[in-house]
Amino acid sequence: MPVEDDDELRGILELERVAVIGASTDYEKAAHIVPAFLQRKGYEIVPVNPYAEEVFGRPAYASLSDVETGIDIVQIFRPSDEVDDIVDAVLERDDVQAVWMQLGISNETATRRAERAGIKVVQDRCMKAEYGMLMH
Repeated sequence: MPVEDDDELRGILELERVAVIGASTDYEKAAHIVPAFLQRKGYEIVPVNPYAEEVFGRPAYASLSDVETGIDIVQIFRPSDEVDDIVDAVLERDDVQAVWMQLGISNETATRRAERAGIKVVQDRCMKAEYGMLMH
């Protein structure tokens, strides 16, 4: 069952390193605005975008499997039908504690698979908005 409890959401928001799948170089897109906000709040943002060399002043990785540093949260800005493949990549790692699907993104099958592996999952919620409500 996806995380909806405020205390559990707060626990996820207290983690520090966020891999952003679909991080955008377009300043007007949520996939840029939200992680840029999180970076200003002290999160370490690891952009994952095969079409960008750099996002948020950091080198962009082509895929989650290319990220060599540890990751706490995988934040997803990709269509719901791509989440299964992203969770496959998450399950190949042993460091991810949470998968966060942004507003409008959900995938029940992928959610169940991640949860069975002990990974917390948030669906259809904006990390920036939740931060604003819970982390003051």
